[in-house]
Amino acid sequence: MSIKVSQLTKVYGNQKAVNAISFEVNKGEILGFLGPNGAGKSTTMKIVTGFIPPSDGSVEVKGVSVMKDPILARRAIGYLPEHNPLYQDMFVHEYLAFIGELHGLKGSFLKDRVNEMILLCGLRVEQNKKIGTLSKGYRQRVGLAQALIHDPSVLILDEPTTGLDPNQLVEIRNLIKEISKDKTVVLSTHIMQEVKALCSRVIIINKGEIVANDTVDNLTGGQFVLKVEFQNSIEIKELEHFGKVKNIGGSIYEINHAGSDGLRAQLFEKAKANDWVILSMQQQEKDLEQVFRNLTQDSNVGDL
Repeated sequence: MSIKVSQLTKVYGNQKAVNAISFEVNKGEILGFLGPNGAGKSTTMKIVTGFIPPSDGSVEVKGVSVMKDPILARRAIGYLPEHNPLYQDMFVHEYLAFIGELHGLKGSFLKDRVNEMILLCGLRVEQNKKIGTLSKGYRQRVGLAQALIHDPSVLILDEPTTGLDPNQLVEIRNLIKEISKDKTVVLSTHIMQEVKALCSRVIIINKGEIVANDTVDNLTGGQFVLKVEFQNSIEIKELEHFGKVKNIGGSIYEINHAGSDGLRAQLFEKAKANDWVILSMQQQEKDLEQVFRNLTQDSNVGDL
């Protein structure tokens, strides 16, 4: 496997940002690493890449301990952090050569790698421009190029499409798809369409703990949400035998269920027997955004 995280914990003062999480990522996977702000996503990615130490637990990348041998482990990792730290006054070509040298690349091999990354990341026209003059989309391309310059087998991308316009977003997605053909990719994002378009598996973290670890199809398939508005509020316990119930405001409820054909008829009968007035009823197949919301509701503090 490419990444193995075991009982990983990180504590800041009295706050436990990551609480004994464990997961593995296999070669060739694109893993969507999701969570609300403050869930512990960025903290986990910084530990995996060796930028900060854990309070407890372990991380292995390609069988190498990030804690015991961080230099060797980092050789296998390409990392694009959420806030892309580029040298604004350097030219694109110059910057990529500089990063390549930091990774120990030299001579004609370094020159060839820089040219290869410029072509792969669509930077040919921009290669002789200063990074500070580039658009956000092209700066993200430069960030991807620097993460790939040393040909890592594992690529960690923290919010790689934040702030991009729709055209730039599609371009970066396509680039990630191309890159992932021979690499393991861990992708953190808040954009659910991006996860569905790119990821083979999803981990959802909430309040420092993993609350889901499965494929998108398994998380969403065969599950439905019935949205019901009553004239007056109803006790949730009165509806719980129909499925998992959530009040989403006033007298409006969501009932998560497995797609029972007779559910609406049963609910009408229940309403009739209890003199409840149903104002509206709408059923839709559960999507990843609804799954995410159900698992992470009420988490809205700043990301760690």
